[in-house]
Amino acid sequence: MRLRHIALLACAGVMLAGCNETLETVERDVSHVKNKVDYPLSPTILAEMDKKNMDRNAPIMIRILKEEGKLEVWKARRDNRFEVIASYDICAWSGKLGPKVKEGDRQAPEGFYNLSPGHMNPYSNYYLSINTGFPNRYDQANGRNGTNLMIHGACSSSGCYSMTDAQMLEIYAFARDAFKGGQKTIQLQALPFRMTAENMARHRKSENYEFWKMLKIGYDHFEVTKRPPDVNFCEKKYVFNQHAQGGQFNAAAACPATSTPPALASALVSYNKSYDLAYDKAMKKFDGMVWYDPTEAERKVLVADKRKGREPAYAPTGSALKAGKLMKETEFAALMEKKAAKGISATGATAIAAASASPARPAAPASQPTTSQPATPARPSSIMLAAAAQVPQRAAPASAAATQNVPVPTVNPLAFSAQEPEEPTKKPFWKFWAKE
Repeated sequence: MRLRHIALLACAGVMLAGCNETLETVERDVSHVKNKVDYPLSPTILAEMDKKNMDRNAPIMIRILKEEGKLEVWKARRDNRFEVIASYDICAWSGKLGPKVKEGDRQAPEGFYNLSPGHMNPYSNYYLSINTGFPNRYDQANGRNGTNLMIHGACSSSGCYSMTDAQMLEIYAFARDAFKGGQKTIQLQALPFRMTAENMARHRKSENYEFWKMLKIGYDHFEVTKRPPDVNFCEKKYVFNQHAQGGQFNAAAACPATSTPPALASALVSYNKSYDLAYDKAMKKFDGMVWYDPTEAERKVLVADKRKGREPAYAPTGSALKAGKLMKETEFAALMEKKAAKGISATGATAIAAASASPARPAAPASQPTTSQPATPARPSSIMLAAAAQVPQRAAPASAAATQNVPVPTVNPLAFSAQEPEEPTKKPFWKFWAKE
């Protein structure tokens, strides 16, 4: 009993210090909450908002980092840059790293999604839920499908991101307040991991690497601007912060001529210089090594004790970082062969093992098309990624190029539309960074 009192006092001290992760420290009992939909954010969080120069109803963005098992809520400050206001441990997510491809594959979505008020479900069987918006137009154009992919409570997942009820109560409140403030859509960035140079190098031989390089463009833009990127689709690809010159974006059609705001392009050059140095350092660190991505079952073993005394549906899955491991290439190849012999699903294992056993060789320059896939992927800097996975940079008319002297995009949390965009007759108020 004495230890319990000490723990509670310690938690109270952390709260007074402005901690915004109190739900990770103590799992609150929310069974007494009668009005989940209108349950207010705590005074501690409101005080933290004030400290960070944020309005209560300012726009938010949600970022999921699957491997770390983190869900972050980012909120706009009064200078229109976003900052983390809350971070939570994801209680359960199913499958492995990589995007959702089809119904029933147990994969949790990865990508950029728009959340509207219509995605909020106060009557969920899993306490509260927010639909992820999967499939978006990229998923649809690539034949990916699945239904009812949610962020919800109850700590039980089959393709969803599941939180504890206490965490979901708070996440729901963040979204509710932002919508009350006028935000039309909230951007969800569901990412496999923090797309740092070290993490990209560590996962360089994953079968999902090309897809992740494309997502990394949006990740980089957000890291540089601290504003949710403007997201579009064309040629079955994601397109970030691109101005269409005399055309429209369509996920299944050819991309229109586009241009990147010069200030953003300039900022990315500086960002990439630091990234490239870090990537070279990481490649030396992981030379001859391969990262083993754990299965869901392997993650569950790490948190088996958390299920004791709980209802059967409560199913935390544990951290992929803790359950995974670095292995020598030869050891990894042997493990994949062993799994295949036992009939254990290891999609892409043969290809990955073959790549692991092959010596690395440099990729061709981004401007030069290649007819074969290099054994070791090229360093995925934003400039190279833009050429490889971004919109083809068709030249814009000279008159249009001359008018593109615009600042780095400011806050545009409403930019993500559920339908193919139409040409606006009037510049939206949130695109005040785009000069007419």
